[in-house]
Amino acid sequence: MENIRVQTDGIAKPGRGKRAVGTARDGISPEAEAARENPGAPGRRAALILGIETSCDETAAAVVGNGAEVLSNVIASQVGIHSVYGGVVPEIASRRHIETICSVADEAMLASGAAPGDLAGIAVTCGPGLEGALLVGVSFAKSLAFAWGLPLIGVNHIEGHICANFLTDGDLEGKRFLCLVVSGGHTHLVLAEKENSVSGPMRVRVLGRTRDDAAGEAFDKIARALGLGYPGGPAVERAAKDGDAAAFAFPKARVDGGIYDFSFSGLKSAVLNTINKIKTAGGEPPVSDLAASFQKAVVEALVEKTMAAAAETGAKEIALAGGVASNGALRAAMADVCEKRGLGFHVPPPVFCTDNAAMIASCGYFHYLEGRFSGPDLNAEPNLAL
Repeated sequence: MENIRVQTDGIAKPGRGKRAVGTARDGISPEAEAARENPGAPGRRAALILGIETSCDETAAAVVGNGAEVLSNVIASQVGIHSVYGGVVPEIASRRHIETICSVADEAMLASGAAPGDLAGIAVTCGPGLEGALLVGVSFAKSLAFAWGLPLIGVNHIEGHICANFLTDGDLEGKRFLCLVVSGGHTHLVLAEKENSVSGPMRVRVLGRTRDDAAGEAFDKIARALGLGYPGGPAVERAAKDGDAAAFAFPKARVDGGIYDFSFSGLKSAVLNTINKIKTAGGEPPVSDLAASFQKAVVEALVEKTMAAAAETGAKEIALAGGVASNGALRAAMADVCEKRGLGFHVPPPVFCTDNAAMIASCGYFHYLEGRFSGPDLNAEPNLAL
């Protein structure tokens, strides 16, 4: 199948096609049953969660043990399909999810070496996201959970992004940390705490969020205006490497009544107005300089708000999550300021920043430990809040 990628770097897997944890009895392996009763026991084998993610234009499935051990991570991208339209077309995305979800889940199970009876539960993104796309994943996960006799776990997509940090970074275990979640549809500043390494739940408190455009959405719109194509984030970053970030002084919005809230619509409008003025005067917009100056303004706004929240809350650990966390300029700027202030800095590799099912399985595991299961009435919630 075209556009399917199977993540292998850093993935610990048993032999392909072999069962991961033991022989299933009555659909549930003895290891899974034991993990439910005492997940933190020394030497306990992993409680495996199958994650399903279809919130936007990535069809993804993954098997993760104990919220951190990635056994498989399969992603079918639709970028090539939507790039001709300059953005995601919801109806096309939904239809493509229907066409690929079975193959993607099959590949994830095969690559993990797990059998259905080895799983402890099935986690699925139920919101926020595109309603039709979410419905495909939710319906599929509900069917599998019923057929395999497993618990169903509905997961908030944003919380999943936060949990992506646990997939490759054990240093956050048991620590209170500030997480900046930046993606195409969301910009959140969250205070999070993950209790002890195996059995503890994760608690989150939203400190701020975007009032209008998310950071990734602004990247997409500016990329379109500059003729850089879709997806906008990587395109703007590539163009910015050859530009002068000081060429244009774009504004950073001040938000009334929400010290940690974000606003990118004013910045977006300023860039678009600059482009139009240059064209009206008969000039050719300097694409690289505009891209670099815009990117600088976004990064500075994100870093400044995060550092202000860290100072007030006393958080000593800073994490990034979401697709925009793949941006090299943001990663470098946040790492630099954290080093200067003596703060720990954490960010997942790019494959776990963009939409993926491993982060959903990780989050689902923490819900599983608390017995936070969903019923057969689980539905897609496109505007689900964190």
